[in-house]
Amino acid sequence: MTEQVLRFVDGAAYEQNMGIWSRLAGEVFLDWLAPPLGLRWIDIGCGNGAFTELLIARCAPAEVQGIDPSDGQLEYARGRPDARTAKFLQGDAMAIPFGDGRFDAAVMALVLVFVPEPRKGVAEMVRVLKPGGIAATYMWDMLGGGFPFEPVLDEMRAMGLSPTRPPQMAASQIATMQELWSGAGLEGVETREITVQRTFTDFDEFWAISLKAPSIGPAVAAMNSADVAKLKEGVRKHVPADSTGRIVRTARANAVKGRRPK
Repeated sequence: MTEQVLRFVDGAAYEQNMGIWSRLAGEVFLDWLAPPLGLRWIDIGCGNGAFTELLIARCAPAEVQGIDPSDGQLEYARGRPDARTAKFLQGDAMAIPFGDGRFDAAVMALVLVFVPEPRKGVAEMVRVLKPGGIAATYMWDMLGGGFPFEPVLDEMRAMGLSPTRPPQMAASQIATMQELWSGAGLEGVETREITVQRTFTDFDEFWAISLKAPSIGPAVAAMNSADVAKLKEGVRKHVPADSTGRIVRTARANAVKGRRPK
């Protein structure tokens, strides 16, 4: 069987499904980085610009370049009114289209597990950094149950289905991040967990938004109606509502940072 590839092509769908989550985790991430204002940044795998927009609001950067392989995501990013100062272009995390030593900070927001060769991706981050520049990432703890819609994936697996997975799941683990950053020659490497919560109006909202994930939606669309109903009811049992009917979901990410030697 041909290996399925997760593709993020719909910026609006991504915004509802993951953009909100990205900013929730991104707030904590930027608090932790505590960067000075006025830096030159590159947002690698910027997607639809959810984190880029937050970065601009929080860090008053002198420059922001966002790269991503998806035209659809980039089109959405360019339409963000609060991200107009950023420049978005198509690019590969393993072959960043900028010269050596261009940026003060290089970040990946929810990207690392999608880079086919994480070690090469981190080496590229380091290459485009100035001496003393910071390289950092945060990624859902994919192997530790930290993904926001993990209950849906769990129930799919319980039904004998095999949801499409990112190619480098181990890169979401703190130990792997530590090794990648140290192995790339970065100094002062630190890691941490980031835990965030998001509230959904009710189960139907949670379910509808979960279907916008490329690891979930296409698989559910291919199921017959009886199996979809079974899946939905199984998920409902794992995400109980509060007294008002709301669903409060917790997600957990791992993060790492380090500096290029001066």
